[in-house]
Amino acid sequence: MEHLRELLEEKLATYNSKEFIKNDPVSFPHSFSRREDVEIAALLASIIAWGNRKMILSSGRKMFYDIMHSAPYEYVMGGEWQQLEDTLNIHRTFFARDFKYICRGLRNIYAKYGTMETLFLDSSVWDGIARLRDEMAAANGGETTRHISNPVAQKGKPASACKRMNMMLRWLCRKDGVVDLGIWNGVSPSELMIPLDVHVARTARLLGLVTRKQNDRKTVEDLTAQLRKLSPDDPVKYDFALFGVGEAGDSFFTK
Repeated sequence: MEHLRELLEEKLATYNSKEFIKNDPVSFPHSFSRREDVEIAALLASIIAWGNRKMILSSGRKMFYDIMHSAPYEYVMGGEWQQLEDTLNIHRTFFARDFKYICRGLRNIYAKYGTMETLFLDSSVWDGIARLRDEMAAANGGETTRHISNPVAQKGKPASACKRMNMMLRWLCRKDGVVDLGIWNGVSPSELMIPLDVHVARTARLLGLVTRKQNDRKTVEDLTAQLRKLSPDDPVKYDFALFGVGEAGDSFFTK
């Protein structure tokens, strides 16, 4: 286990760097200073964080700088999003109708709570994601969205790994002084869950950290529990190592 920790720490030092930011969706919340802008940017950037990274960054620039005029909170609360044509494509299967759904939900959340963080206080991160999903639905006539995954198992469907929401939480809750912004104080990094994508899952299985084949909530919990043994206070810091190695095709076993 100590050897594994050393390997992970080595790769963490490689990938958790300022250079990482410019080519990652986290660059969008980094481009704002107002708390509400950072929160909104973190949510929306995480929602579109799937597929080709160059496309993600291009879509993010269109969404934050062209559509939202570099003022996400004012844009959401002012309601300008209502003027968009539903069929406008923003990123892959994320259209203006989906964007408007999120904006409508955010406007309701900020009017009701003042900050998204309130939804994640005094509960597990899974409960917080479920609350966010419920608040979004409440503002949209009870309709849910596939762009915020369900952390609760449904008939015939396992509970989702909620990769994008867990990534958003990593950005907002971890205070590493390098990549993650850590503007939320009410959620401890020790309680965060690993953002599980195909790269992280593949590397974790190669290392024997998990054995389950499904990329679902149970696998996230199993993997995070193993990482918590290595770093009880900050298990998801190893996301940088697992993701970076997996995406780069690097190997822990070539020394």
